[in-house]
Amino acid sequence: MPKKIKKAKKIKKNKKFNVISFKPEKIDYSKVRHETSVDQSDRQVPYNLRQSGPTKVELLISTRVRKSPYWHLSMQAGCWRATVYNRIYHPRGYVRPEKGGAMVEYQAIKKHVTMWNVAVERQIRVKGPDAEKFTDYVITRDATKISTMRGRYVVLCNYKGGVLNDPVLMRVADDEFWFSLSDSDIGLYLQGVNADKRFNVEIDEIDACPVQIQGPKSKALMTDLIGDQVDLDKMPFYGLAEAKVGGRSCVISQSGFSGEAGYEIYLRNATLYAEDMWNAVLKAGKKHKLMVIAPAHHRRIQAGILSWGQDMDHEHNPFQCNLGYQVSLSGKGEWNKQADYVGKEALEKMKKQIINGEKPYKLQLVGMELGGKPIEDYANDFYLISNSNGGKPVGYITSPWYHPEKGTNIAMGYVPYEGNLNNNGFPIGNFGKKYKVYLPKKYSNKPVEATVVPIPFTESFHSNTREVKK
Repeated sequence: MPKKIKKAKKIKKNKKFNVISFKPEKIDYSKVRHETSVDQSDRQVPYNLRQSGPTKVELLISTRVRKSPYWHLSMQAGCWRATVYNRIYHPRGYVRPEKGGAMVEYQAIKKHVTMWNVAVERQIRVKGPDAEKFTDYVITRDATKISTMRGRYVVLCNYKGGVLNDPVLMRVADDEFWFSLSDSDIGLYLQGVNADKRFNVEIDEIDACPVQIQGPKSKALMTDLIGDQVDLDKMPFYGLAEAKVGGRSCVISQSGFSGEAGYEIYLRNATLYAEDMWNAVLKAGKKHKLMVIAPAHHRRIQAGILSWGQDMDHEHNPFQCNLGYQVSLSGKGEWNKQADYVGKEALEKMKKQIINGEKPYKLQLVGMELGGKPIEDYANDFYLISNSNGGKPVGYITSPWYHPEKGTNIAMGYVPYEGNLNNNGFPIGNFGKKYKVYLPKKYSNKPVEATVVPIPFTESFHSNTREVKK
């Protein structure tokens, strides 16, 4: 008999919401045009800058896209919309707009604790005598400095220096690494890199699926969940541990995609045991007001955490998307990785050009504070940016959202690179510079003023390397 699925505890919602983000807007598709004034001449495939709006379509559910082991559990928890990520259905909303939408979920992660179904983060295992050597070759930072049972945020680049993926890398054994992927086919890429078997490793996707436990009460929940199996007080940021959850084998990490305190639970043999782990978390979370929510993009934008495919892709290099600190990273404040790696020649050349005042690319990712009514849901398009005096667009917004604590909209986006560097010699925006942003009419009937500001907008619970020394 299938096991009974328990419902997640819901936060009470008595307030009536005026959800601007879901107000329909009529689009004349015959007048939609791609903007060519934004200089994307260094790309083979430009970002599509047509402003076509939400586009009324329905997500087709079929066997062409994988349902994760937690998919039915997300349905039971109230998931009402989804997207596709790594060719797996990805829950992206639980609270409906008329009940407050994503901002109710935001309050849950800020005040209590949340669980996210992120099984879309496929786990690619590299295992064998050459696991460290192979991993060191495909990432830009020094894999030899990653201890067993520790994780790190890493980037993989192509030979041109383009960012292929920015996964969390976990070293679960001396001879075994797991790549917890963002949204691109790195599993196939890694197998291709080793097609001639020059590295003595096996590279496979494994049936280990994560959930994220994020929010200020995450440690209290995890303590109740795993008891004395792991001393969480001694667990470092990106530390790993073995534990059983719901009687099933898991790897626990202190990490997450939110900037809040949090953990990730990677369930082994997830196809077999999904319900056991999930229901154990729900049970432990009751007294902590646990809420199942979508990945907290509102909070990750505040933290300056990037979303691959949205904020950058394989035609962006790390320097132009706030990831320059990952190039040849060998330790905190040290950038002298000696071993060769894919993209090293191109990236180190770019670094020298940047230091010498050259501009090896056109656009730079920057942070912005901007006007308009609160943006409380995902952007349907890359909203256009022009200079402060108007005129033709020169850039575009990638990730906007309303920041309740600041009382203003914030965003990350691309504008022409002006050569500004931080104290470590990495590119940043021209802080204080003004632009105009063209939002949909539901947010503003006229262009709104935007000001370039530092990223992150809100400091993370655990400071990222790029935040520690600016």
